[in-house]
Amino acid sequence: MALPMLRIVCGSALLSFVLLFAGDAAAQDAARLNSGDTAWIITATALVLFMTLPGLALFYAGLVRSRNVLSVLMHCVTIACLSSVLWLVFVYSLAFGDGGAANDWIGGFGKAFLAGAGTDALSGTIPENVFFMFQMTFAIITPALIVGAYPERVNFVAVMLFSSLWLILVYAPVAHWIWGGGWLAKMGVLDFAGGLVVHLTAGVSALVMVVMLGARKGFPREIMPPHNPGMVVTGACMLWVGWYGFNGGSALAASGAAGMAITVTHISAATASLTWMVIEWAKHGKPSLIGFVTGTIAGLATITPASGFVGPVGGLALGVAAGALCYFCVWLIKQRLQIDDSLDVFAVHGVGGLLGTVLTAFFASPRLGGLGFADGMNTMKQLGAQLTGAVAVAVWTVVVCYIIIKIVSVMTPLRVTPDDETEGLDITTHGERGYNL
Repeated sequence: MALPMLRIVCGSALLSFVLLFAGDAAAQDAARLNSGDTAWIITATALVLFMTLPGLALFYAGLVRSRNVLSVLMHCVTIACLSSVLWLVFVYSLAFGDGGAANDWIGGFGKAFLAGAGTDALSGTIPENVFFMFQMTFAIITPALIVGAYPERVNFVAVMLFSSLWLILVYAPVAHWIWGGGWLAKMGVLDFAGGLVVHLTAGVSALVMVVMLGARKGFPREIMPPHNPGMVVTGACMLWVGWYGFNGGSALAASGAAGMAITVTHISAATASLTWMVIEWAKHGKPSLIGFVTGTIAGLATITPASGFVGPVGGLALGVAAGALCYFCVWLIKQRLQIDDSLDVFAVHGVGGLLGTVLTAFFASPRLGGLGFADGMNTMKQLGAQLTGAVAVAVWTVVVCYIIIKIVSVMTPLRVTPDDETEGLDITTHGERGYNL
């Protein structure tokens, strides 16, 4: 009788120990979830989506002529939907999944359809589904940025095919290289919120697309002013506000790092706007609203890779550099080289992203108010890593983008007909008009 009783007591004690251990483990897992971080990244996700819908859509739509305003809006919203579906199906997995032996270059398919990311799965201190959504908004805005290179003459089917293939073959690998634990991350490349992943890839792709697509009819002889400057500045201000989520959210925590990222983002945008205005005022005698907000976007693009690593002095310096260099590049691309990058995607986003990436190596230094380098890194080592990353991303983007455009051109014409271009894409492609006057 005593022996069975002893077994029962021992068994109960063992079961209690197992349950206690499991309970402690569950409590530890639950403790890793930070509700403040989660709430902030959910908010940042909404802010970044707000940048594309409606910010970028209105910004670009106001810059084109009135007969193409709906066409540009359609490009932005359709790309947003396409990118969202592809991100769920497998692009998120390629960017942030485990690629096994090939992990330095690309992720695998283990996270396709968000497999394994239930409500209890975590990414750091936030649910993985929140991280998935936050990163999705970056995948939405990046191909949408390229829309500014080819409006008013591109075939809508070509836009859809190009954007889909581009997200898979350009964006996903580069995102994995830098943010998914790939070879550039291991090298120590610093890109806090997308100077390389977002702005350089979009800017370089825009340039390749424009060269292969050709200029609009009448360029550069005809003046093609924005049809609605008020719409442009409204979209630009939405982008400015949304950029707080873009850069501040990239800290992936409600922390001082997020606060500093937002601070330097605002300072850079304001400084670049004023710098652009002063240069334009001195050169042309009048400060324009379009020029001012173009400077704003240049400052925002330039601070993006540096925003988590520099202090206020860095934000100020990057703003001045962005306003001056991007202004010069807009003139160089359109006036000197006569390349019809219609809404200045390369000169603002490509050049800005590259500039910010390079200057991060200097202004991350504590001596200039930065937050410091990783162990074993100094200014020159960091500069070497930044330049290597920029060259690798640019070369990959040029080569793959060229191949994608060739493939798309076999499947469907890249351009609309000359008659359709003259009449405007709103009515010829979508059967609607932006204005019934």
